[in-house]
Amino acid sequence: MKNKSFIVILTILITFFCVYFISFTYKSREIQNEATVFATNSENAVDFTKKQYYLDSIWNLPVYNFLGIEHTYKEVKRNEINLGLDLQGGMHVVLEVSPSGIIEALAGKRQAQQLKEALKMATENQKNSQEKYTTLFYEAFKKVSPGTALNQVFSNSSNMDRINTNTTDQEVLKILDAEIDLAVERSLTILRSRIDKFGVTQPNIQQLKGSNRIQVELAGVDNPKRVRKLLQGVAKLEFLETYRAGEVYDRIIEYNNFLYEKEQANKVLNNEDTTSSSSNLGDLLSGEPAKVEELSALGGENTETDSTTESEESNLEDALASDAVADTTSTDSSSFKRSKLLEKLQVYPYQSDKGAFLLSLTVKAQDKKEVLALLSEDNIKGFFPKYTQFLPSATPRIADDGTEYFEIYPIKRLIGGKAPVNGDVVTQARADIDPQGRGYEVSIGMNPSGAADWARLTKELGSNPDLDPRMVAIVLDEQVYSAPRVMGEIPNGRTSITGSFGLEEANDLANILKAGSLPAKLRIVEEVVVGPSIGKESVSAGLKSIITGLALVLIFMILYYHKGGAVANVSLFVNIFFIIGMLAQFGASLTLPGLAGIVLTIGMSIDANVLIFERIKEELALGKKPLVAIDNGFDKALITILDSNITTFITGAILAYFGSGPVKGFAITLMIGLACSFFTAVFVSRLIISWMARKNEGSSLKFDTFLSKGLLKNANFSFVSKRKMAYIFSGIIIVLGLTATVINGGLNLGLDFKGGRSYVVNFDKEIASEDVKKALVNVFEEAGTEVKIYGVPERLKVSTSYLVDEESEESDEKVLVALNTGLSQFSDSNPTVISSSKIGATIADDIKSTSVTAMVISIFLIFLYIVIRFRKWQFGMGAIIALVHDVLIVLSVFSIARMLGLSFEIDQIFIAAILTIIGYSINDTVVVFDRVREFLTEKPTADTAETFNSAINSTLSRTLMTSLTTLIVVVILFIFGGEALKGFSFALLVGILFGTYSSIFIATPVVLDTALRSKKKE
Repeated sequence: MKNKSFIVILTILITFFCVYFISFTYKSREIQNEATVFATNSENAVDFTKKQYYLDSIWNLPVYNFLGIEHTYKEVKRNEINLGLDLQGGMHVVLEVSPSGIIEALAGKRQAQQLKEALKMATENQKNSQEKYTTLFYEAFKKVSPGTALNQVFSNSSNMDRINTNTTDQEVLKILDAEIDLAVERSLTILRSRIDKFGVTQPNIQQLKGSNRIQVELAGVDNPKRVRKLLQGVAKLEFLETYRAGEVYDRIIEYNNFLYEKEQANKVLNNEDTTSSSSNLGDLLSGEPAKVEELSALGGENTETDSTTESEESNLEDALASDAVADTTSTDSSSFKRSKLLEKLQVYPYQSDKGAFLLSLTVKAQDKKEVLALLSEDNIKGFFPKYTQFLPSATPRIADDGTEYFEIYPIKRLIGGKAPVNGDVVTQARADIDPQGRGYEVSIGMNPSGAADWARLTKELGSNPDLDPRMVAIVLDEQVYSAPRVMGEIPNGRTSITGSFGLEEANDLANILKAGSLPAKLRIVEEVVVGPSIGKESVSAGLKSIITGLALVLIFMILYYHKGGAVANVSLFVNIFFIIGMLAQFGASLTLPGLAGIVLTIGMSIDANVLIFERIKEELALGKKPLVAIDNGFDKALITILDSNITTFITGAILAYFGSGPVKGFAITLMIGLACSFFTAVFVSRLIISWMARKNEGSSLKFDTFLSKGLLKNANFSFVSKRKMAYIFSGIIIVLGLTATVINGGLNLGLDFKGGRSYVVNFDKEIASEDVKKALVNVFEEAGTEVKIYGVPERLKVSTSYLVDEESEESDEKVLVALNTGLSQFSDSNPTVISSSKIGATIADDIKSTSVTAMVISIFLIFLYIVIRFRKWQFGMGAIIALVHDVLIVLSVFSIARMLGLSFEIDQIFIAAILTIIGYSINDTVVVFDRVREFLTEKPTADTAETFNSAINSTLSRTLMTSLTTLIVVVILFIFGGEALKGFSFALLVGILFGTYSSIFIATPVVLDTALRSKKKE
């Protein structure tokens, strides 16, 4: 074996990195257990608030040392293997940024009626179209108002710098597309901020490629209604005045004294120790001021700004000795009493170099929630003016020791809690290069009414920027994103914010400012809520499938291949270890279909070893020495293994590109599994076998047992002569399937492809599904409704198309109320909804279209690869006909099974199964094709039909062995994999059987028939 040293080193390196990344998962579980112990009380109940406090407190602290490299808990969590929502419970949501709302907002009030009609028509047409929304809108607008140019609708004061009377329709459409894209970016920023505030661990938020949709996955959430409200709320952007330091400092001290006395009184009542810790005022008033940004006119008179962007302060002793501080409190600095508030809130008064009294309030991340609760409006009544708010910064700053600190801003609101200026007046915001060379600045433009309000506010706040610096807080969703100092009156609404921003920081702030300019409503078009009990059952089912399937394959390999089987088993263990390590390295989530992918990999990874062992046995049968036979066997099998893995990898890549959620998890796991199985079989197995052969000179290394010795050795079945019978047999099944589909009223499409809502309902006892269906038909107003057993007799899955075209939160509530009304007849059985899902009609159409596209592209790419590799179009034609045959057979069997009472849905996971079958079937076919090519090269003048028949017979042992090992794990998956994977595993079961059949009786005979016709023509 060439480059043996390189392979050994590479294997050691891969193993090291797998150990490294898997160790993070182990450490994370260890820390979670420590947090649980910390939060468990004397009654063995876990206080989850206390547990979260423990985890928050170590978030940025080093908790793990790997070979001298320290990692914080944040890094540990980032590198651990994540469980998908289907394995731990939680909520999966796809939100769509409403393009109609953005277009309507850009248009203002011109052509209002025609615009609304066009938008309504475009929204309706979108349900059955893959065109961009702006294209559909333009087509509809031309029908509604054929003589009107788009610039007449969209040219207004807000857009005057982009759209005028000379702007063409196509240019306007480009602007609309750009605004929709920007709205998606803004929505992403807002959602991330809101979800961070929600406190979800490791949320997954991303834009779905090629669309204006955003996918959000929240693990472990147990309040879907709150999440919906959080995600769908319109962004609330405000410009608010902050209090002066002198206005708030003494009040904080007074409030602290009040809290302290209250706490001491409670301690007396509870007989606790009231000895307080006295602190020097210098210890209490600690921390450091935050970076100060400046607000000035853009292109106006007041463009001069202070040249420094960091707060300039004297040292703490000078600040404490200043008159400004001395006048604000009469507290004795030598013995200061601290309440819980000032034990956690860090107060830092200081003076600027120009004598201004300034104040910084900061709090550690883990204390933020408690401090804000103490400073809530209800608690501070009597100490601060009405409508005072204390709001946190949106992002923390991180100290040198890794601790996260949030700024706390004292906010002054107008009467009624209103803001002096709201975000909807912003017409534009963008990041520009700071003309003074300090990095980037953010430029803002406002509409006329906003400019007037802004002028009044900045005139008042910027009257004396040196001695009395005033700030405007830019607040989105009750979080402060920036609080620049006002440097003077800004009369025209054109403003710049400076502060040594980097490009990314400036762009983020610009996005925040634009969030208030176009209120793009987010609507939920897809939603899945998985209860934690379902997740635990899925984990249990998946692990049971893996362990059982693995055990059976290990036993079978040893019984069939003796010591060669033992080597294959070692290779299989290494393969699984590498898969888990790679998943950790890539930060992939392990989903239920992902577990299925590992189970499937167990079966398919054996294929490479089987190919190698069969080749070695052939070489040994020719009388070659063991070492020579091993080298020849590996060399001859290599190209076949490579071809079969590449073709299967193609389908996995297509599935990963077009799929989402659990399906994407399956595809990633499958691709990683293929790469790892190739490496372990071709290199790791070869190292072990070569070492064993050299150690014993090959005398004791065997690749067969009394069960397999001579089995199929001289097989000479006349497969090609039976090809017409096979064509007829396949045709009959397909015709029966089509007939069954017509009788059934079409395929049993799942929610993914037709839209609707489904609920998994638990009962205390077994309930007949037909009884539940009768109860629900009336409340769902005769809409299509299906009820079936889900896993166990006490659990039912209810699917309905009731209000399928309505995606509002109100319609969700209406459907749920109708469901509960229907289930009320079974109240004695305590019906409980433990999981739910919703797919909007628009997204269902997109999923269906994408699935068809994925299959067509997969088949085309495989055809292309086969033609290039085998250099004859006949091989490509045979492969494609066999793949189409396999897809039609699986669909037919599903329809026939439905007629017989075994009903499985056609959904995204079914498409994953179909693409897997395509990959598996082509894997089988390529092995036979490879042998056909080899025989045609060796004996070009031999009878063509005999050559094809010999090729099939010579690979028969490998074909049956691979099919058998894969079928073992798929049967185990079908039995133990749980209800969620029943349809998936049933499709694989049918697909593997007929994929093996089609490789022998369809693909190869089709190549033979086309080759014979070509010969006759020649």
